[in-house]
Amino acid sequence: MLEGDSCAIVHAVLCRAGLAAPDRRPPMVPLSGGVSSDIWKIEGEGAPLCVKRARARLKVEADWRAPLERSAYEAAWLETAFRIVPEAVPRLLHFDRAAGALVLPFLDPARYRVWKTELRDGRAEPAFAARVGVRLARIHRATALDPEVARRFATDALFHALRIEPYLLFTAQRHPDLAAPLERLARRTAGTKLALVHGDASPKNILCGPEGPVFLDAECAWYGDPAFDLAFCLNHLFLKCLWTPRAARGFLACFDALAEAYLEGVVWEPRAALEARAASLLPALMLARVDGKSPVEYLTAEAQKDRVRRVARSFLKHPETTLAPLRRAWAAEVGAENASAAASGARSEATAAEETG
Repeated sequence: MLEGDSCAIVHAVLCRAGLAAPDRRPPMVPLSGGVSSDIWKIEGEGAPLCVKRARARLKVEADWRAPLERSAYEAAWLETAFRIVPEAVPRLLHFDRAAGALVLPFLDPARYRVWKTELRDGRAEPAFAARVGVRLARIHRATALDPEVARRFATDALFHALRIEPYLLFTAQRHPDLAAPLERLARRTAGTKLALVHGDASPKNILCGPEGPVFLDAECAWYGDPAFDLAFCLNHLFLKCLWTPRAARGFLACFDALAEAYLEGVVWEPRAALEARAASLLPALMLARVDGKSPVEYLTAEAQKDRVRRVARSFLKHPETTLAPLRRAWAAEVGAENASAAASGARSEATAAEETG
């Protein structure tokens, strides 16, 4: 059950949205969510709803705080993405600025499976990964070099608090010998202004819906470097190889499919330039997920963490300009065979489906 204050706040949000009566409080069930928000399922006479409210202090071991105004930018990202790819995001029903809360449709888990759960269970589908890449590229392409979008999402301080500091600068403190390259990456990322970035394109925030990938939790929305979204998502496909080793080949095929499908959609700048930034960011993000402020919860053994550190540190010291060398090194580290042939067919299938859909 909800605590009294939380219940009253959620009820007030629903009343202001015209979705509940002041004298009748609908049933509310708290849901397990991520580290940054509290989420409730609202049940009533109509279709179930979801209310999401940002937390000031994130639920991680380190003392990690973030501005509450990020809810407004998440709402704006959902509205923007809905105009570009309506099937790729839940429709925003109401944003309550006073409470910092979003009201969204509740997406039935039986029809909208969490991609992270699918990967955990070894279900690696390169065609789905390719569609993730296609949809990310569509959002980036539609917002690239747009001064109005840049003005609306000038969230540099927020992105610094949620991504630059906890992922790059905090990790630099843990690895002083890599401080120079990590700090350079932080400065370059912060200074690259090209398109609307989701900022948390992780499998935990992507649903496998009836019409393809659905993106959630855009609290880190920022007009900046689209290579960040690509590297952020690819990093999770790498790390899943250690979580579910029997599916490592499939995860690498997903990596290939997502990367190629995304890069095929890059038209706002030279493809090679974006790939080079993603290739240099990726090892930094790998290292951050074992030694940053938000380590992945499923890599607990030091031997696993050391495998990540070994590859990531090598490529931070000697960065590459394409993804292929890092992909080969990681495949060798996890003992998985190259699956590029299977991924190639999946990319073509997914891209064709997006273009005709």
